[in-house]
Amino acid sequence: MFYPLSVFVGWRYVRARSHKFFVSFITWTSLAGVCVGVAALIVILSVMNGFEGDLRQRLLALDADARVVASRSAETAGPPSPATWRRIEQRVRASPGVIGVAPFVQSQALAVRTPQMLPVLLRGIDPAAEPSVTRLAQVSSAGALAALKPGSDRVILGEVIAEELGLAPGDKMTLLIPGVSPGGLPTPELHRFTVAGVFSVGLADSDATLVYGNIADVRALLPGGGLDQGLRVRYRHALDAPQISAALRARVPKGFEVIDWTQDNAAYFRAIRIEKTMMSLILLLIVAVAAFNIVAMLVMVVTDKRTDIAILRTFGASPARVLGIFLTQGLTIGWLGVGLGVGLGLALAYHVNAVAVFLERTFGFQIFNSSVYYITTIPSVVKWDNVAVIGIAALVLTAAATVYPAVRAARVAPAEALRYE
Repeated sequence: MFYPLSVFVGWRYVRARSHKFFVSFITWTSLAGVCVGVAALIVILSVMNGFEGDLRQRLLALDADARVVASRSAETAGPPSPATWRRIEQRVRASPGVIGVAPFVQSQALAVRTPQMLPVLLRGIDPAAEPSVTRLAQVSSAGALAALKPGSDRVILGEVIAEELGLAPGDKMTLLIPGVSPGGLPTPELHRFTVAGVFSVGLADSDATLVYGNIADVRALLPGGGLDQGLRVRYRHALDAPQISAALRARVPKGFEVIDWTQDNAAYFRAIRIEKTMMSLILLLIVAVAAFNIVAMLVMVVTDKRTDIAILRTFGASPARVLGIFLTQGLTIGWLGVGLGVGLGLALAYHVNAVAVFLERTFGFQIFNSSVYYITTIPSVVKWDNVAVIGIAALVLTAAATVYPAVRAARVAPAEALRYE
């Protein structure tokens, strides 16, 4: 399809300054549109990848990669014995990809400090094993985790809970834990705890709901049962959780379930995927509009060059060569725009925070106010597979835009074009 003559003439048309201002204007507008569309796609997807990674990191700060719990049918038959949990823990520790295991118990509760009351999730943990599965020690007050000793009746609570109840380390708080008597009557338990520390991960689901205590102290509140219990597991690579969890399910006894973080937080990441898809489609429309501009520009060039095309045809140029000339012109403009867009997009994606600081200083506003948002910087993660998909999609769009005008040029009849010359 492409011949040296076609490429040579096509390049001459690209470099030539048209005497028609409107044609030149649309040419540069098309190139700029493709460039801006591709750059915007790369930057937006990189920022959304960054937010997705930041969200995942915050979610997994206090939640393990997976948890092993008894199924509802097994709980109905009676809670598993401590010996059963120890055997399961040994099997889980021996599984490939597992680097940490810690037991837990938990129950819904009501945090009370007159006149305020807040619903919370009381979780009992082993302070010695907890660092192997979560980052509670890193996000809590200094020394708070070590203070959770058996019989100390100390707790670590979320920053939002502390603010709502006006609590600080050393203060007392009351927890009301719902229970059921052997006769089936509700028997709530009231117990006073001392605040040992406060944690913050920047997620309302954690900071406003979780209260941590020693596992022995929490079990003592409901000695007759009624607590959810299980094992929390940390994997070597969190992104491999679905595959490792599938293998782990084959190692635990029947009646137990393995639930990983992708199942617990499926709604979060499904929403992000939908947003990324919609943003990609919307921004890809910018490239599509620019591609239509290429069509309009080439159609006008073909109309303007009808005489030149006819002369080439009379000198023996085949329709295929004429087709190659205008394909070369359109592809050069479109692909140059794609190349510039990829370069601009990568530059902005890698330096998005520097650009944000410049805009804040120039226009006197703050993108993420620290008093409103948990994050103060814009996370950005460039994924080369995203860049490749964006580049290829833009190249295909711009290539498709050149076909109709080039075919129209190839069909110009020399006799008709030169009739009135």
